[in-house]
Amino acid sequence: MQPGWLTQFFAHQHDGSCQHMDTTDSGETPEPDGSVSRRAFVKGGLVAGMAAGVAASSVSSPPAAEAQAAKNVLGDAWWPSPWGADDEIGASQRITPAKVLEAAKLIKTGKIYRLGMNIEVGIPLFGQRHVSMTIPGGPTGGPFGDHKLMYNDEMFSGEIGQVGSQFDGLGHIAAYVGNEIRYYNGFTQEQVGGAYGLKKLGIHNVKPFFTRGILLDILSLKGGERLPMGYVITVDDIQQALSKQNIKAPAEGDVVLFRTGHIKLWKKDNVEFNKGHAGPGETAARWLAERKVACVGADTWAVEAVPGESEQRPFACHVILVVMHGIHIIENQYLEELAQDKVYEFAWSFNPLPLVGATGSPGNAVALA
Repeated sequence: MQPGWLTQFFAHQHDGSCQHMDTTDSGETPEPDGSVSRRAFVKGGLVAGMAAGVAASSVSSPPAAEAQAAKNVLGDAWWPSPWGADDEIGASQRITPAKVLEAAKLIKTGKIYRLGMNIEVGIPLFGQRHVSMTIPGGPTGGPFGDHKLMYNDEMFSGEIGQVGSQFDGLGHIAAYVGNEIRYYNGFTQEQVGGAYGLKKLGIHNVKPFFTRGILLDILSLKGGERLPMGYVITVDDIQQALSKQNIKAPAEGDVVLFRTGHIKLWKKDNVEFNKGHAGPGETAARWLAERKVACVGADTWAVEAVPGESEQRPFACHVILVVMHGIHIIENQYLEELAQDKVYEFAWSFNPLPLVGATGSPGNAVALA
């Protein structure tokens, strides 16, 4: 059974294939079609679920003593960052030159696997996010010169870093501590927020990735067409998959990708796709964070299990990974070809679009085997 917040949210949302529409968010006012706005959803779910009973001040660089006292309902002090009280980069700093050289040694066949899905009208979308593209002019410009050169441009409308295959930046997720919203490294909403781009933690701060990637094929481990909705992947599942696939455990700077089979519903049944899916739980997220991975991904829209382990903690793994540890999340990854070829260890390459102040980036990563 879905928890109340998820049932209410998806009971009102569209089927994930809307065309261009005005998505101006004015607080908690319902959208024109009667659905719940993303801000209302976040305020009613994530914010309420993560609210803590511990007050914290809003100084720009919280001292270590305050960091020890600044806990949320999940129980961990999470600032200042190990990279310093002013750090905006997070775990991509773990991609060292040594890590790049280590990853390069994993390339044996030269085969490249594209992991990102197409971004187009009709893909499943979260809440009232939208996608549309227009080619103005038809063609846009020309002719020029004796050879009568012509050209086309495009106009894209949508949450460019939060639709389709997407990479979550550190400014995408926050949680309440006491009466304040806190992001990665303890930054406050006042420090981060900006109507025309985040003032801190924008995606342009993220360093390029070229590192060891591993595929944890939990679907093959458990069997079936896809894992059941809400199935919580445990540390034991991870260790069994590692043993079955004969690969080493995640290490510092690695990228870990979970296969659940959920991507098979993409554009075939968007309503079912959006209802929820399997994914790692809170214990597994902490286990990965302890191993200092750089990014966690899956073939699902939230990576973690939805619904999760607690109705009071929706998207808890986002908070554990992104907010507390500066570890990125990459969603809606196509992992079927890797699994078919039994490629479980590879060089993983990704460089987010340097959109200054953006919350995320299209997530078109590649695996090199």
